[in-house]
Amino acid sequence: MAGIRGRNTKPERVIRSVLHRRGFRFRLHRSDLPGKPDLVFPKHRAVILIHGCFWHGHGCHLFRWPKTREDFWREKISSNMERDRRQFSALRDAGWRVATIWECALKGRHRLPIETVAEACAGWLMSDENELGLRGDETRTVA
Repeated sequence: MAGIRGRNTKPERVIRSVLHRRGFRFRLHRSDLPGKPDLVFPKHRAVILIHGCFWHGHGCHLFRWPKTREDFWREKISSNMERDRRQFSALRDAGWRVATIWECALKGRHRLPIETVAEACAGWLMSDENELGLRGDETRTVA
């Protein structure tokens, strides 16, 4: 597990790149905010969290419970999910708008086109909506 990155992951770099090209400026992993969100947009009072489906227990095709050390993994992933809920609530209570982009929206057989993800994020950032959740489109099969 020591080799698993917690920041600057490929999905995170992809989202940063497409939003930066669209003119959005942001801060990375601000430690003064709950959970050190991946992207912080102070001008828009918004944060974007980019979650890996395995580590955050997303119920999509990319997530499977491990067959070895089952108790350890159930405890680990369950505590990650509980921490996510607490951090989401703390951010919302502090007046931040929160978007969650799941890994399955960016990779796997149900991924969304990157332009679709970029449009959704840009539209959300410019809106007054409090929350955004992007996940893979399970009605779509990518060859």
